[in-house]
Amino acid sequence: MKFTSAILINLGLVATSTAHPVEERDVQVAHLTFHGGPASYDLSVPADGSVVNTNSDISVSIIDAPDYNAITQCTFNTASEKTLVSSINTQTGLQSIIVGPPQPIISVSCNGACTPTYGVCYEDTHYNAPCCNGFCAGTRCRPWNITSTE
Repeated sequence: MKFTSAILINLGLVATSTAHPVEERDVQVAHLTFHGGPASYDLSVPADGSVVNTNSDISVSIIDAPDYNAITQCTFNTASEKTLVSSINTQTGLQSIIVGPPQPIISVSCNGACTPTYGVCYEDTHYNAPCCNGFCAGTRCRPWNITSTE
């Protein structure tokens, strides 16, 4: 009886664990804000290469990327030719992408990982990953808006 109960309990545990498989890896998410004139919208894009449609016809001129290295790790799909230029606000450290000429962004895909501010970007003679919002100094990612206190 005890043997049968133990088998049934173990089978129940196996069935439960296979019903809800554990995510194999965590995927970073790029949180982007698209600006076009007075209008704006937010979009969260997983950094797993999947294409996320914006479902917006706003002519975008600026894309804010506060937590992901979107200029190099994301692809912005439009209907026509575009130029993307990186911009850093020296007061706040917010990184943005300037879109020229302004136009609707049809979809976005992002791929790869980046290191958060003050995270380890360089360790034991190897480079870990680019900084999400800043630059690698020594072994850590530093924010863009470092100012001197002297």
